[in-house]
Amino acid sequence: MSINNWTREQTIVAFNVYCKIPFKKSSKNHPEIIKYSKIINRSPTALNMKVGNFGRLDPDLQKKGIVGLTHGSKLEELVWSEFHGNWEELAFESEKIIADFQQKNIEESSNIVIDDLPIGIERESIVKIRVNQSFFRSIILASYNQQCCITGLKISNLLVASHIIPWKINKKERLNPHNGLCLNSLHDKAFDMGLLTITKDYRIRLSSKIKEQAKEIPIKELFYKYENQKIILPDRFLPSVAFLEYHFEEVFQK
Repeated sequence: MSINNWTREQTIVAFNVYCKIPFKKSSKNHPEIIKYSKIINRSPTALNMKVGNFGRLDPDLQKKGIVGLTHGSKLEELVWSEFHGNWEELAFESEKIIADFQQKNIEESSNIVIDDLPIGIERESIVKIRVNQSFFRSIILASYNQQCCITGLKISNLLVASHIIPWKINKKERLNPHNGLCLNSLHDKAFDMGLLTITKDYRIRLSSKIKEQAKEIPIKELFYKYENQKIILPDRFLPSVAFLEYHFEEVFQK
């Protein structure tokens, strides 16, 4: 393993990893820590410490009294300043760096398969969208500890990184993790259709469209039992109140 000073590229990858795994579960034995430490030629211990160093800069963790490691480098602060809040750039640039470390193109590195488009601007645009969507999903599922914030379901293949403000409505906020909720596929669909919403105090509210069928057993079990309950809040990237208010006003079927 390298014992040289961390490069900017390695530090950006460390920030990528910081976003992708639950902070409390980060350790030198975590599979993702081991995976990416090999890619950037650092020890798992060193990468895990870097993740801890980023934790000290995160205001979401500070609000919870979680301070991360107490020492860090100026380079970490520069990378944090450059990319925290600039999610589009972080997603694609960090994944491109990961591909470069592996001497692969980004499609291969990110397991993106596009068979029906020739090399060109349209293909590059679709690749970037898919890379960014995958990164957003990783952040949201990690923030919610791989569980649906309504039901607590922990089967990752059934979980969706749901946008509060829809993907097509606001390009600037589409990768903002404060614009995400981890939902199971059923409640994600209901949320997208405005059949349920999350209030600004993080409670579940059902549309009258759902309440009209409150006597139906599936509706009782799948929806009505969660009415007015608080969602399971994420460790990081708390849903934005402004975004939740948008969903209530513009999407929710009152």
